Amino acid sequence: MTSRTPRDSRLRLVRNRPMATARRPAVNRGSRPAPRPPEGTPPPSELARQARAGLTGAVAIAHWAAAEHGAPGALSDEAAARAAAALGVSEREVRSDWDRARLIGLIEHHAGTTRPGWRLQAWDRDDSAVLRGWVALLDAWSLACPAPETAEPTAVAEVVEAVPQLLSLLQLSAGPVQISALLDMLRQRVAELRTERCEVPQEATEPREPADGAGDAASAVGADDSKEAEDAEDAATLEGLLDWALDALWSVGALTVREEPEDGPEGPEGAGSAADDAKGDGREAELTALGNWAVWVKLEQICVAAQSPAGNIEQPAADMLRGCAGLTPGPARAEYRAWLAARPVGSAVTELIDAARGDDALLRGLAFEALRVVGAPAEPHVRAVVDESCLRPYALLWLAEHEGADPDEALDALTREEATWLWVDTAAAISDHGESPLLVRHLESAVQGTVPALLAEVRAVGHPRTVQVLVALAAAHPDPALAKAVRRAAFQVHTGGA
Repeated sequence: MTSRTPRDSRLRLVRNRPMATARRPAVNRGSRPAPRPPEGTPPPSELARQARAGLTGAVAIAHWAAAEHGAPGALSDEAAARAAAALGVSEREVRSDWDRARLIGLIEHHAGTTRPGWRLQAWDRDDSAVLRGWVALLDAWSLACPAPETAEPTAVAEVVEAVPQLLSLLQLSAGPVQISALLDMLRQRVAELRTERCEVPQEATEPREPADGAGDAASAVGADDSKEAEDAEDAATLEGLLDWALDALWSVGALTVREEPEDGPEGPEGAGSAADDAKGDGREAELTALGNWAVWVKLEQICVAAQSPAGNIEQPAADMLRGCAGLTPGPARAEYRAWLAARPVGSAVTELIDAARGDDALLRGLAFEALRVVGAPAEPHVRAVVDESCLRPYALLWLAEHEGADPDEALDALTREEATWLWVDTAAAISDHGESPLLVRHLESAVQGTVPALLAEVRAVGHPRTVQVLVALAAAHPDPALAKAVRRAAFQVHTGGA
């Protein structure tokens, strides 16, 4: 029995568009007037000039790498010596500037070599590119100035996560803040982080045998002495790591640290505490104009997100991405920025990649859209997951776009098999969250020219959702003959046939 309607099983090739960037119904978010920066903030042109002045070394090493026509991806001792001789600086400065140029996006790694990034080409003419590059360096301050090798990694991670609160205090204070106040806030924030992780003191979990008399009293005194020693050691550790954090933020140009004036404020409000007098630490910290502007921008992003009905800023990555699934790309990127601004960049990137590893294909695409907002600081994390099959196509597209490829041409970075895997994964996202007509239109975006060729390669690619995708496509397609062929392919995959 044949249909009266002529059919053509050939596919019409259209430009592939990632699911996360496809247009979605706009959400009514209401209008909000553009906030004004704090009084006294220099104009963007002056902020960009200050950023350029502080990054001359990174720009110089980037130009040197560009002149080398393919400098090695990792700076060898021989290359560092040549760069130091050419630029008239020490090898230590060369390595520091090299790391900063990578974090800013002035140089990019590709196929084992280093080449100029797009930001280097725009450095002298685009103030916004300069400011975004400097903010990327600020976000990666702990990478630009690594922690002491003797520091415990857990304590370093706690301090890195607490620094945004310290920067917020400095910005809201609109002036110098005593180091003692920053240390008190650091201790409070670290204690909160440990409470959130439900860390229980060891002595609370150890069984205690009943005792009496002098032995019990001696045991109690010994426990108290041990706890005091641990508290003192922890306080010294935090104090040292605070000095490291302040030095790192000073090195990127975010703040200054100076001695408190001798005729400083007196009385209960301005005088240092007894702990200050004991330590003799009369220093105070203050944000630079660049640091004050950058922290204000992040706080504004947090305020914008806090006004959204979903409250995405407080959610874990997976829930935040689900909350953004119904937004158009512009508002979604604003939500990503606000969510990222409220977290250390390293832990935020890790959380996004963990969300991408889940079973929800839509979250996978949205997670990499959020990583595009992160930019250069996410590059090492993205490269680290290139060999994971479920993330490989997304990671390769991200890296291609990060290295300057046009989004419409980035698909050239994928093999045919990887492009087919991505097609199935996107179809799974549509099947779970979209409508039937969208799934039918997605059929036209395949790289194959005919339905039989598509089905053959889909069967061979081994995506775990292949059967469900083909069944959903067969149910949605209006052409009975094509739907029958798709159902037959689904059955063959299900039974393991050819």
